[in-house]
Amino acid sequence: IIIIFQPEIRRALEQLGRGRLFSRTRQKEAEKQEQIVNAIVKASEYMAKRRIGALISIARETGMNDYIETGIPLNAKITAELLINTFIPNTPLHDGAVIIQGDEIKAAACYLPLSESPFISKELGTRHRAALGISEVTDSITIVISEETGAISLTKNGELHHDLTLERLREMLTAQLVNEDEFSSSITFWNKWVKKNG
Repeated sequence: IIIIFQPEIRRALEQLGRGRLFSRTRQKEAEKQEQIVNAIVKASEYMAKRRIGALISIARETGMNDYIETGIPLNAKITAELLINTFIPNTPLHDGAVIIQGDEIKAAACYLPLSESPFISKELGTRHRAALGISEVTDSITIVISEETGAISLTKNGELHHDLTLERLREMLTAQLVNEDEFSSSITFWNKWVKKNG
């Protein structure tokens, strides 16, 4: 087998030596994350203009299975159209949060814990409290669209970034999901390689 596939093995080892194999994997992962960012921004733009309330939480390292189980399983590909349809008022799934895990919408109509922080403005409603609440107990990133004003907010690490422009939303999501994932995936690979090879 080694003799038959010698050219292919040599080519693979050359690419491995030049880092192409891993850079391609990272590039594909980055492209996938960019598609997710684009879908979320596109859906946010549509819903903000029409003042459709929405709550979208993106799971990261901390598990969110307990919260996923409170909703209705979807396990669907992430598209702007599906996100928009989920939050159309007076439909079965519109109340609660959508949780994204990996490259899937895992569930809709999920219940998130409400923040009890006394510093939250009284003008902000239940969606904002839920977004802050989940950011206090997990490392998730959550996008909120206000039903009253159409304003877009984002929470992470217990912080609320309020009234974001679409450009700023895209920048923040890209920084957290695309750029950081490229870095963390290379770290993860090298950690695994070092453990395996000593």
